[in-house]
Amino acid sequence: MAGGMVLPIVASFYYADGAQYALIFAALLMASVGLFLRNIVGRKASYDLHERESFWITSVVWITVPLCGAIPYLMTGTLQSFTDAAFESISGFTTTGSSVIVRPEAIPESVLLWRSMTQWIGGLGLILLVVALLRRLSGGSLKLYSAEFSGTQQRKLHPHIAKSVMRMWFIYILITVVLIALLALAGNSALDSFCLALSTVSTGGFMTAQFGLTGYSDLTISILTIFMFLSGVNVALLYNLFTLKWSRFKVNHEFVLYTVLFLFAALSCFVAFSVANGEFSLFNLRFSLFHIASTVSTCGFYTAGPAVWPFGPSVITFLLILSGASAGSTGGGLKLRRLMILFLYLRNYMTRMVHPHVVFTIKIDHKVVPSDYVNKIFGFLFLYLCFIIGGAFLLTLSGSSIADAFCLSSANISNLGPSPLINSLGANLEYASLPLLSKWTLMALMLAGRLEIFALLAIVSPAYWKRR
Repeated sequence: MAGGMVLPIVASFYYADGAQYALIFAALLMASVGLFLRNIVGRKASYDLHERESFWITSVVWITVPLCGAIPYLMTGTLQSFTDAAFESISGFTTTGSSVIVRPEAIPESVLLWRSMTQWIGGLGLILLVVALLRRLSGGSLKLYSAEFSGTQQRKLHPHIAKSVMRMWFIYILITVVLIALLALAGNSALDSFCLALSTVSTGGFMTAQFGLTGYSDLTISILTIFMFLSGVNVALLYNLFTLKWSRFKVNHEFVLYTVLFLFAALSCFVAFSVANGEFSLFNLRFSLFHIASTVSTCGFYTAGPAVWPFGPSVITFLLILSGASAGSTGGGLKLRRLMILFLYLRNYMTRMVHPHVVFTIKIDHKVVPSDYVNKIFGFLFLYLCFIIGGAFLLTLSGSSIADAFCLSSANISNLGPSPLINSLGANLEYASLPLLSKWTLMALMLAGRLEIFALLAIVSPAYWKRR
């Protein structure tokens, strides 16, 4: 964390925004805590981890690191209360994008840069960063890797887990650099190009202006649309882009579904907007593609839309919020792979009602899905809906309407954040005005969505703490 502060400190001196000394102090504070933990507490630490330790480390890292990330907001005076600073930091690291900063353009450039960096660092996952940095983990790397992806199955790019993680980071960095270059060539400033690229690739959604991407060029919007779509694809599958194994995309069932769903939803929104506004224009098409890419990838970018927003796109938006992006991507939501498996299971179950002696297996990408993983998906879906309902209930206690509460709860557990949910939400919603209980409720939902619930619930389960 202290090392990550170097770039914002350099930027602060370059822009002379007055935040450099506060950021230096924040970095020294983080470094002091880190050195204390490493040299005093961790001197005799064992790097041979088991499943219980892995869940513990995963949960603790995902709670403590975002709380440490709140320090720069407080030190620079960008945010005055710890709750707001923690909200902004947790929203960043979980790549949710919900923000209590009403006017991002008014805060120091260095803090704006740190804000985007938190999303980029959290995009692939804090635990994958730990695995990449701590080579001494050896056997513990696989345990941490499994804990990070406790709710899904992630394909490894190499038999050795550390090398697999390094390849993921290589792809992630390469896509980010390419996007920064394209945004700069499109005429955007260096700061805008950097911040928007980091927010896009991580599907985070933090923007550099109060009114989102309103006022940016059509070329910028088109570039972001393409990269938002790509960021919703499994990182392991994206590796095939650079190894020229493009044929694997068309045989990957989840990618095919992701593409078809994206095109169908974008076309439906285009027709709905065109009919409602009385014209089939290029603007409606461009906005529909942008909006659906932002929603299905759970990026959450928004810009000025058509004059009339019909009911149909609102329903499509809400459904896409729940479905989310591909498993193994930086996006959130239930993930399309899980929904595919649930659909195949229900189809087989209905067929078995008519033909009780027929034996079925569920196959994805021509590979049999283990039955225990199918059971885990049902458990995950149940817990996911429970968290949405429980979060919405707490939000209504804080004064939110039932519709707003369910939309807020669904968006934040899906790590979507600011995207328009229904007509009354989205760009017009100010998280800063929410009461204290609502903010902490949304923070809990962000963490639950990013950790995919299981790792978070494991450490609060009584069975977890029993001696073995």
